[in-house]
Amino acid sequence: MSPLTSSTKGPRPLRPSLKKARLSNDTPKATTKRPRLDPNTIKSTSVKAKGKERAALAETTLKTKKKASTATSDPSSSTSLPTAFKVITGSYEKLLYGLEGSVSTEGSEYRFNLKPIFIFPAHVSCIKAVAASPQGGKWLATGSADEIVKVWDLRRRKEIGGLMHHEGSITHLEFPSRSFLLSASEDGTLALFRARDWAVLRTLKGHKGRVNSVAVHRSCKVALSVGKDRTLRMWDLMRGKGSASTKIGKEGELVRWSTDGSFFAVQAQNTIDIYSTEMELLHSITHPSRLHDIKFCKRADGDGELLFAGGEDKKLSVYDVPRDHAKVPTIIAEMVGHSNRVKAVDWMRIALPGGATRQSTTLVCTISSDGKVRLFDLAALPASSETKVELQPVAEYDTKGTRLTCLALADGNSGAGSTVNGKRKRDDDEGDDEGEDEDDDDSGEENEAEWDVDGAAEDGASDDDEGSDEDE
Repeated sequence: MSPLTSSTKGPRPLRPSLKKARLSNDTPKATTKRPRLDPNTIKSTSVKAKGKERAALAETTLKTKKKASTATSDPSSSTSLPTAFKVITGSYEKLLYGLEGSVSTEGSEYRFNLKPIFIFPAHVSCIKAVAASPQGGKWLATGSADEIVKVWDLRRRKEIGGLMHHEGSITHLEFPSRSFLLSASEDGTLALFRARDWAVLRTLKGHKGRVNSVAVHRSCKVALSVGKDRTLRMWDLMRGKGSASTKIGKEGELVRWSTDGSFFAVQAQNTIDIYSTEMELLHSITHPSRLHDIKFCKRADGDGELLFAGGEDKKLSVYDVPRDHAKVPTIIAEMVGHSNRVKAVDWMRIALPGGATRQSTTLVCTISSDGKVRLFDLAALPASSETKVELQPVAEYDTKGTRLTCLALADGNSGAGSTVNGKRKRDDDEGDDEGEDEDDDDSGEENEAEWDVDGAAEDGASDDDEGSDEDE
């Protein structure tokens, strides 16, 4: 079959630069003091860091942050938003699905469309995490129980290689910016990779057991993580070291920052604990059912904060988070339609075509164990309502029973990188040359065929040996 199929049997490592192993293996000292999770405190300490490599990393991160803030300085502006999107989802059956999303207009009304662009077995074991790089959506990373992080070029539709750094299942992947990838694993470590050559910049050690989730602050200076050891840890990404830890008395399954970075939430079973940056517990919410994913989001109109919560009750609950943190968040809406547990949720701001009733909206995507991908339009949520609102999906895609596990939304504009002062496309082109194998002589047409949807599902759809419903 195609080279992609063979890669599931023996993933091809990336360039030898991946063997530039850990620049620092020092285990950060843990402290039981309640830390103040203020990203501004990292700025002063990072300047005093010793060593040329550490200074170079800090300088690179700061430059990346400056570029990112420039490119996304006005997220509400429709001119800076993508007009198309991609939905990437993994499954227990080892299949990776890629859907292309678009928006069309009929008069003043607009509608969403989904069509598959690739389906293929991406790993030799179940896929547990996916992440797409921001500001153009060039890179896609997938993590599996096979302990490998694979990197894909979404634009060229080809595999770049596998990052064989961890010694346990991959539990979480996140791109803090389009220049760095952060991974977490059951081996108890986090790893920071540089997207230019996919070298390991830092291995972050501190958790005593599986790391379940990581959340990077919007400043890209600080990250939080939770794990099996029932601790919440804070990491200084500028220096590549742990900075503090505290016991939370339960195994946190997910940690998420609010959209403005002023507070965060830790999810465990059916509870959501909301903390301030001073580690003060503001609220402990008991959800009606077991949860599988939570995520903060801004309202489609205005500055109100929302919290999405999906779980065993087969729906996505929408909590309103008051500006006054003394008030308890309450459920104001439910996104319905799934016939099984909701496994993951993600959202993206997109621009709408000319002639539509509005310039932009917020798209919410959910996946479920029922095998369906559903889209919701957050603009349908009223500004205020005395009763709980029920929102119906505006589009869906059926994988025919595949047990979906993880989700990521990516910018679908093929030339999105060229719109920011004419610089992003040049940077990405440089990344192309450095991120791929030098001896890879496959043509673009051949690689595009490898990602075709025709017949791709037959190789992996019947493999149910990985992951049972108990694991879900």
